[in-house]
Amino acid sequence: MEIIVNKTKCTGCSICIKHCPFNVITIDNRLAIIGEGCTYCGACVTACPFQAITITKEEKGPHTDLSQYKGIMVFGEVRDKKLASVAIELVSKARELANQLKTKVTTVILGEKVGDLAEEAIYYGSDKVLLYDDPVVKEYRNDSYSKVLTDAINDHKPEIVLMGATSIGRALASRVAARIYTGLTADCTELDMDMERKILLQTRPAFGGNIMATIECPNYRPQMSTVRPKVMKKGKRDEKRKGEIIKLKPGIKESEIRTKIKEIIKSGTITVNLEEAEIIVSGGRGLHQPENFKLINELASLLGGAVGASRATVDAGWIEHFHQVGQTGKTVAPKLYIAVGISGAIQHLAGMQTSDIIIAINKDPEAPIFNVATYGIVGDLFEVVPALIKSIKKIKGMD
Repeated sequence: MEIIVNKTKCTGCSICIKHCPFNVITIDNRLAIIGEGCTYCGACVTACPFQAITITKEEKGPHTDLSQYKGIMVFGEVRDKKLASVAIELVSKARELANQLKTKVTTVILGEKVGDLAEEAIYYGSDKVLLYDDPVVKEYRNDSYSKVLTDAINDHKPEIVLMGATSIGRALASRVAARIYTGLTADCTELDMDMERKILLQTRPAFGGNIMATIECPNYRPQMSTVRPKVMKKGKRDEKRKGEIIKLKPGIKESEIRTKIKEIIKSGTITVNLEEAEIIVSGGRGLHQPENFKLINELASLLGGAVGASRATVDAGWIEHFHQVGQTGKTVAPKLYIAVGISGAIQHLAGMQTSDIIIAINKDPEAPIFNVATYGIVGDLFEVVPALIKSIKKIKGMD
């Protein structure tokens, strides 16, 4: 990358100096001089009224021949010695896309003593598994995982790379995309193929969830996406499927990793993972005050479910952020979702509308939540929820 000042256009007006956030521009003999420390942010380019400053970008990465990229690669995220649900969902989706493209699916698995997970990936649709079973990748760290996944992509050249939009996937995907000089579409909720052009169509919410944007990456490979958990369906597990397992060593040593994990402490307040829960009871602004979440907690406990929340209650500080369901929270698809006092803003609906059964409790009959609800109860939640709790206790013989 290079920044150039056109000597014939520059007048030495010094406007660029005022706009440079890093104070690296000086004027010498009526000519702007860009000094060391320039970050190529482009502020001076935009500010120059004479269009005297330009930035040239050097194209990097092996993107000239897109035909050398084949197949689909999935990052098989591991949680608690198991393949994360989102990893299985993505392997299943990759299998579907690969069938359209008549190509193969490769899953990359990193961890320690995780060899049995390779077969699990094959059962759900992988043709090949790159298994890095080594203490150096026992836990997620930026340096080690970025290095290993970048090497895997450069060596195998997949045309598509899919990763879960989890805390790990989001941190890892951006680093890898920057290293291999390709684009990245984050938080996708739908994937499809343009078979005529062999382009991945990556759909995600935009403008606060008010529209759905379909992103393409026609000129670079691989096409990379992070995909929200629970938006793709798990395929059928087939133990008869056969695949190739390739055991590899990470191309990085412990001494080259800048961070060390001393201890992992799990929050004692998270009893059920929202994304894994089969029953979720969520509370909204209709609860009026944080103390009333005790009704949600009690109902969820009786049903053996997890507690969810709308963004409004999280922003108000009524409940911790990891309970949030919606576009900026968790995407969930439980067997039963009970929305209590939630009006149903589009951002919230984006995170739960694929649930098998949705029960909405709201005193406003026009609330948008009723448009996606399987069953709706129009009434005061402070009457309806205690009545539900009482009935469940009676059924369980707890009265």
